Amino acid sequence: MYSMRYVYGHIQVYDWRGNFLFSADNEREAREELMDYEESAA
Repeated sequence: MYSMRYVYGHIQVYDWRGNFLFSADNEREAREELMDYEESAA
């Protein structure tokens, strides 16, 4: 479970505990990076 927050013109992604994972320029880029993040964690 992840959450995305729009902050100062970009998207910040957090894990289910609220820990910051990464930021992206837009939601599409955040979703792509999240897929890469999940693959590398597996």
